[in-house]
Amino acid sequence: MSSLSCGFIGLGLIGGSIARALKEVYSDIHIVAYAPHRTTVDAAIEAGIVDEGADDIDSHFTNLDYIFLCAPVEHNNENLKKLKPFLSPKTTLTDIGSVKTSIHEHVKENGLEAQFIGGHPMTGTERIGFLNSKASLLENAYYILSKTPSTDEDRLNRYYDLVKSMGAIPLVVDYKQHDFATAAISHVPHVISASLVNLVHDNDNEDKLMKTIAAGGFKDITRISSSSPVMWQQICLTNPDNISDLLAKYISSLEDIKKAIDEKDADKIKNFFESAREYRESFIDVSRGPIKKAYTLHVDIADKPGNLAAVATLLSVNDINIKNIGIVHNREYEHGSLGIEFHDEDSLSKASELLCTHGYPIMTK
Repeated sequence: MSSLSCGFIGLGLIGGSIARALKEVYSDIHIVAYAPHRTTVDAAIEAGIVDEGADDIDSHFTNLDYIFLCAPVEHNNENLKKLKPFLSPKTTLTDIGSVKTSIHEHVKENGLEAQFIGGHPMTGTERIGFLNSKASLLENAYYILSKTPSTDEDRLNRYYDLVKSMGAIPLVVDYKQHDFATAAISHVPHVISASLVNLVHDNDNEDKLMKTIAAGGFKDITRISSSSPVMWQQICLTNPDNISDLLAKYISSLEDIKKAIDEKDADKIKNFFESAREYRESFIDVSRGPIKKAYTLHVDIADKPGNLAAVATLLSVNDINIKNIGIVHNREYEHGSLGIEFHDEDSLSKASELLCTHGYPIMTK
């Protein structure tokens, strides 16, 4: 691959994953990075991902091909002003924020529209920080690109190809349309998830019964509440109109189903769940976007010492890699008591066949 130089201002989960992905693709890439905590940059240098660390936003970021703004949204806006005196005209400036309107407005104020292209990798985990970053996080993930009225098509095409080279799926979207869409499929769900967790917290008894039995579906739909509170504070403050508008519609739908439950309206209750199920099952069944496909099965094993190890060993000796494995303590929604997650569909299929052959009752999910 041709020589490439990239700068990162902020180096958390997503920024670190992009840097790792680029390092895998471009053998002679030169990466410069700055982060508020120098230890983050030092860790990235030690890992062989970053080649040059900066102690501030300064001339280290001059004459680069790309600069990624990877701090929380409001900090990106501040860093943009600090970066401006050091920007070269050839540099394509981008960000990774899940809100685009704010950064686009600041780019316009600073006269940088000709070299800015907004970016939003639709990926992530509940884990945060550079140490949890990985190149594979970008694979098959939609990567939104938002151009400005002054964006040159050649510059856009080069960035488009760069995103594709990391294994992501670039998608050019108007930044205002992006903010409304992500409010619906990402921002509002995070608000709802947090509200459900707080609902349990505020209504649990002294013995913490709700917390004790919380498993299955509840843990699945509230997993995203483990994400960074600061990041979600910033998102709510920079995309308030869209989030508030959609929350109002959601609250109205909750009032409708509450009324149906109060009135014991069987048909309306059934239709509520049926329409949601039908639409949910129509989603493209691939590992893209913020809702990742989980390659999971559940194994019904006796609660005896060594049984978990026996299953893990059986899979290992047959060259089937396990992504995650653990005991399911609550069986309300699962027939099995051992949950196993795999990296891909092929591994899931092979594991299912192997376990069935050895007499283990399984249920895929």
